[in-house]
Amino acid sequence: MLEFVVIGEHARQTMGVIRYLSLEWLDALTAAVAANDELQRLASEYTLGVTQAVTDGPEGTVVYHLQVGDGAARFGAGSAFPEDVRMEQTWETAVGVATGTLNAQEAFIKGRILLTGGQQVLMQSQPVFAALDAVFRTVRELTEYT
Repeated sequence: MLEFVVIGEHARQTMGVIRYLSLEWLDALTAAVAANDELQRLASEYTLGVTQAVTDGPEGTVVYHLQVGDGAARFGAGSAFPEDVRMEQTWETAVGVATGTLNAQEAFIKGRILLTGGQQVLMQSQPVFAALDAVFRTVRELTEYT
């Protein structure tokens, strides 16, 4: 497991580049979510389990989750439990959204991201996703999408 201590250019030199959706990428996000004070704070106000499934990737289907509640925010491999929302998309769509070449809302509208579960929970949890986006931005600096 990688220890994700430093963010930014120094981390790039320390850790090297990690491949999107690899075990190292999941480990980096797990550590970054655990270390993020804002997400941990929001976990006292919100309860949410989100599963993301990405199909047709270099490593097959990759499933990971964000679990928020009871004062803790956790990220990791596998499905959320309990799962409020599940999103499924292909590798191509996931890479497009992650790199900003595809707008996530547009992908939902066009059916490229299948969303099941409580959409209302997603809408009510926008502060959680804003904080998560900041975490993803830091890890994105270390990520290659090939």
